[in-house]
Amino acid sequence: MELDKALEYAVILAWEDLMKDAKPCSTRVEYQGAPGAPLDYLRIWSDRGGGYQRLVCDYWTWTSPAHPCGVRFTNGYHSDGLGQTLDFIMKNQDGFTRRTDACRDGLVLIYPPTGDQRAEAATWSADTNGAVTDFGGAEDEGASLPGTSLTDLHLGSDPL
Repeated sequence: MELDKALEYAVILAWEDLMKDAKPCSTRVEYQGAPGAPLDYLRIWSDRGGGYQRLVCDYWTWTSPAHPCGVRFTNGYHSDGLGQTLDFIMKNQDGFTRRTDACRDGLVLIYPPTGDQRAEAATWSADTNGAVTDFGGAEDEGASLPGTSLTDLHLGSDPL
């Protein structure tokens, strides 16, 4: 599966959490990373139309004095499901592909999902053997996720 599709599914699975305060017109995932290299960082934005955008969260794969490792929600947003799914995706990037014509700057636009898109995202989540949803929640401070070790999880039928 392509990394961009997995990120799209992550947002779709958490869509209801992102709509609690106001209904976004769209959501976007931004990242930078050379094709063939793992991502270190990504951001998710909510676009409410009329140029009004709010940062939902960011995710770092490493810790520095400026930021913790993991997901960090902002602006009153929080979604255990989104945090868990992002953690799974970012810690298992080698199980996802990027298009061969992908450039350094990645952008995934997600519009309010249809019923079919929600069903596809749910099927993907189930096909990962529950790996995305069967471990504990992430905290706003980017704490590590307790529960099942990601080394015990599988993407589809291929062991990690």
